[in-house]
Order: sequence, then C-alpha cells, then structure tokens
Amino acid sequence: MWNSSINTSNENGDLSYLVSVNEFADLTNEEFIASRNGLEKASKARSLSSFKYENVTALPSAMDWRMKGTITPIKNQGKCANYPYQGVDATCNKKEAASSAAQINGYEDVLANDENALLQAMAKKPILVSIDTSGYAFQFYSSGVFTGDCGTDLDHGVTAVAFGATSDKTKYWLVKKSWGTML
Repeated sequence: MWNSSINTSNENGDLSYLVSVNEFADLTNEEFIASRNGLEKASKARSLSSFKYENVTALPSAMDWRMKGTITPIKNQGKCANYPYQGVDATCNKKEAASSAAQINGYEDVLANDENALLQAMAKKPILVSIDTSGYAFQFYSSGVFTGDCGTDLDHGVTAVAFGATSDKTKYWLVKKSWGTML
C-alpha cells in the first residue's frame, strides 16, 4: 500500500523531491517519531545571547561548509541517539557517558523565523537548527529539494551546512542529520 503511494507521489511530478522505500518503511509514523525524533523542548525561558551581526558584510549567494573541511561525516544515531549501537541493548556506560571530547562554553541564538539572520550566521559558520520531521514526506524523503510542509513541532536537531539555489533558481538549505546516509 505505501509502496503504491510512494510511486504515485514520485510519478505526479509536482514535487521537487523524491520519496522512497527506505529503512523506515516498516515503521508507522508514530514509531518513526518515537525512535528518531527526541529533541527536548526547553522547559524554562533562558537568557539568550544573540548572534553578533556586526562582522557580516556582503552575503554570498551560496555557501557550503563541507567544501571547507569543517563538517564531520554523517553518523547514524540509531534509536534515540544511542550510537554507536553495539547490536544489543545494554545499560548505560556511565564512565563513557561522563567523558567528553569537547566542552561547549557558550552559544549564540539566531533570530527565529528570520531567513536573512540565518543566512548571515551561516556565512560565518555551520548552524545548529531545529526542524519538524514528523510527517510522512520527511520519513520517506530520498532526494531533491524538500518543499513539503515545514511544520512547527520542532522535534529534531540538525546542522545547517550549506545554502544556495538549484539551476532552476529553487533556493535550498542543506542540513546534516544523524540518521545515517540512507536519507
């Protein structure tokens, strides 16, 4: 049934992206959301430091931080960020969980829902963003510029690593997710 629906979506030709049967095809949308999306909403208002725009001059028409060697390879978080998965469920290794490769000593927020602010910030560095991945279109996404509903239930953290426009002038943001390279 879903295979027919996927084929129909792709054959209609009205989407700028393709969907396909993938590693999530055997999951209901509810199971997909529960196992892959776990971004916790902030429970309290916090004091924010806004991104400093004074050092941003002219914005490039495109930017791809992968070409600058600053982006690490895509990882597969497994279910609820339990990578690297060992093949069996086990208890948490508290020693490993307590160790860290780096410490975050601060951050700056980019104005929400402001494309120009995000462009300015991306001109300086890759940016962590939250997106809504709860829909079927995102669950079965395969390739192309995703133009599906954006949604407002921000449930997954990704890294915005590039922006630009396709040959037909469709603007895009390229994000690095943590579900492996299948999507």
